[in-house]
Amino acid sequence: MSSLTLTPPPPARATIPRTFAAMMAREARVMRKNFLSTFVRVLVQPVMFVFVFAYVLPKLGGGAVGRPGGPTFSTILLPGLVGSSIIMQAMMAVIFPLMMELNWQKSITDRALAPVPIPLLAIQKILAAALQGLIGGILVFPAVLYIHADGQAPHVHVGNWPILVLVMVAGSLLAAAGGLLLGTLMNPQKVQMLFALVLLPMTMLGCVYYPWSALENIRWLQIASLVNPLVYISEGLRTALTPDIHHMPVWAFLLAILGGTVLLTWSATRTFTKRVLT
Repeated sequence: MSSLTLTPPPPARATIPRTFAAMMAREARVMRKNFLSTFVRVLVQPVMFVFVFAYVLPKLGGGAVGRPGGPTFSTILLPGLVGSSIIMQAMMAVIFPLMMELNWQKSITDRALAPVPIPLLAIQKILAAALQGLIGGILVFPAVLYIHADGQAPHVHVGNWPILVLVMVAGSLLAAAGGLLLGTLMNPQKVQMLFALVLLPMTMLGCVYYPWSALENIRWLQIASLVNPLVYISEGLRTALTPDIHHMPVWAFLLAILGGTVLLTWSATRTFTKRVLT
């Protein structure tokens, strides 16, 4: 009587798609575990802005109530705050973890041992951070829609769904790629300069509290603000959510967002690869 010899199946070989999927799954588990803290971090600043400008000041008879017969201030504010949340959350999600991995924990070397090219590791970080930025932007919508004084409700309707989705997704990728670039270039001892010289001016001059067209009387500032990526995200969301308010031409903000995403992704993968290999 012959006996059958059972040979164990060969071990599964790691492939680039499988490894990449495992890395993204790890990021998803981390986000799910830290969802409460992320939720609070995302909402605190926008809620405070909305509470002061759309509720407190109108109650006091302040000036942030919009022109008579014109759009309410909360209508102008909603696209800008969503764009600001997208860009800030996406940048923060990659800058500080990356600085820790590169400079203090030195754990980036463990990631570099994965069977994926190092530039693909950079892409994975951009995608993970962009996902957090996208979630941050979505979470801000209810806050701006429901926190306002009587008569100050935002008048919002989606005039173009493809533009809305494209701007939110591409804007998240743009911010994440910019964050990866800054994280690989900045000295961690000077990280406080990130807020003073990058994030604060970006927010204040990013057409969050006013449309870009309102700067036409300050022409030099209108032109100078074009270097700010938040301007294009805010104007893109303004086009999709509040089309009755004057906004930047569609071709202009799409060209800036999509072109900037490609350029920053290319630059960030190069600087990331150089930092990991040195």
